[in-house]
Amino acid sequence: MRTAFVIIAALSLAAISAAAQDAPAFHQHTGSHAFNAPGQDWAKQRADKSPRHQEWVSVKSGARTVNAFLVYPEVKVKATSIVVIHEIMGLTDWVRSLADQLAEAGYIAIAPDLLSGLGPKGGGTADFADRSAIGQAIGALPPDQIAADLNSVADYVSKLPAANGNVAVAGFCYGGSQAFRFATLRPNLVAAFVFYGQGPDKKEDIARINAPVYGFYGGDDERINATIPKTQALMREAGKKFDPVVYEGARHGFMRAGEDPANLKEANKWARDKAWERWKGILKKL
Repeated sequence: MRTAFVIIAALSLAAISAAAQDAPAFHQHTGSHAFNAPGQDWAKQRADKSPRHQEWVSVKSGARTVNAFLVYPEVKVKATSIVVIHEIMGLTDWVRSLADQLAEAGYIAIAPDLLSGLGPKGGGTADFADRSAIGQAIGALPPDQIAADLNSVADYVSKLPAANGNVAVAGFCYGGSQAFRFATLRPNLVAAFVFYGQGPDKKEDIARINAPVYGFYGGDDERINATIPKTQALMREAGKKFDPVVYEGARHGFMRAGEDPANLKEANKWARDKAWERWKGILKKL
C-alpha cells in the first residue's frame, strides 16, 4: 500500500510539473500598476467603482514582462479587442477609466504599461515620482521594444476565450503616434484610432498599413495638426484609408480634459462627446 501511494504521489507531481510547463507565459494578479496622476482622482473613482471585471495581467514579451490593465465587457458574444496605448504620462488612472469605458461599450480593452520593469524599483509607471520622470523614461524607450511589447499584448488579448480574434489599436498623444506606427507593423489590425498623434512620414512605412486609420484632433493643436496634410497625402498616394476629423476649439488631450470636472473649456467636453460618438459608431461596423 505504501509503495502504491508513493507511485501515485510521484505521478501526480509529474502531472503538475508538466501542466506548469504547458501553461501560457503570463499570469494574472491583483494590485495597481497605474500612476495616480495629480488631478485624476475622478478617473480613479470611476474605474474603481466599475461593475465590470477588471484585472492586471503580466504578458511575456521576449525577456520582458509587460503589465497590462484588462477589462472585460458584459456581453453574451465574443468581443473585439482594443489595445489602448497610454499618453506620455504613462499608464494613469484615466487610462484605466478609458479602458473601462470601452468595455462598457462592449469591447475587451487592454492597456499595457510600456514602462513595465523600468521603474526606479523595478516596477513600471507607478514607481515614478512625477510626470517629468515618466516622460523622460518613455522618451528613451527603444522603438523595437515598444513594437515587441505591443505585439505581445495584441497576441495575448486576441487569444482570450472571450475574444473574437479581431484586434484594433487606439492611442492618445504619444500613444496616438504609437498607434499609427503600430498599424505599420501589425498587418492584421482591423482598425487604428489615432487621437492627436502624428503619422509616419516615410512611404515605406505607410505602404505596410492594411487597417483603416481614423484620426481625432483638437482644433487648437496646430503642433500636431500641421502634420495632418502630409499624412493625408502619403496615405492617399499609397491607397490607404485615413479619415481625420478636427474638433474645432478643442485642445490637445481633449479626450481626458473633456471629462475632467475641473475642465473650464466647453469645447473640450463637446469634442470629447462627439469623438466618443464617432468612435463607437465606427467600432460597431468593424
